[in-house]
Amino acid sequence: MTITAIEPAAVADRAREIHAAWQAAPEMPTTLEGCALYTGEWDDFYGGPLVSEYSVTRDAQPLLQGALRVMALKSAVYELTGDELLAELPAPVPLDVTCHALCAQFTVLSRVQQRTGHPFVHSTVNEQRNATAWDAGDFTHRAYELAFGPIGPIDKRYWIGAAKTVGRLIWEAWDEVYGVDIEHHHIGHPVLTFSTPA
Repeated sequence: MTITAIEPAAVADRAREIHAAWQAAPEMPTTLEGCALYTGEWDDFYGGPLVSEYSVTRDAQPLLQGALRVMALKSAVYELTGDELLAELPAPVPLDVTCHALCAQFTVLSRVQQRTGHPFVHSTVNEQRNATAWDAGDFTHRAYELAFGPIGPIDKRYWIGAAKTVGRLIWEAWDEVYGVDIEHHHIGHPVLTFSTPA
């Protein structure tokens, strides 16, 4: 996915404002803490296992913070362009699945967006339509670092590029416990293509 209508810096500026407004909402700290405490309700066997030395207890809070920042970027693109499809920025798989966990807090997020005037923008339908995997140096990555600073050592464990994601999914598939779902997260590969079993 190529975004040419706006610059990462403009998105970063708006995303910082949105993120600060969401964080200032009285419901947000409790929501994030609750999600971190009740990880059994949202922890997955798709994004988490891709993270090196993954621990749901240790990684829940940083993943939730990163996901909220990614959602602020998406909302910033939407507010600047009015284009919901364009706003569905590609995100690394571990952060993307954590965005889904946040979106499950529908009632509280509805109150936060009403209070702040900043909508939460996330659509799995548009993820499929965009069919673009996140990769280092892309628009999302540049806007994220401009808005929130360089991705630190712990957070780098969650920012897994397209090729490495495919490699880790295949590694997990070798023990035949996990399937390789390349299509769901739009991971293009010249040799590994998605096919439907007969």
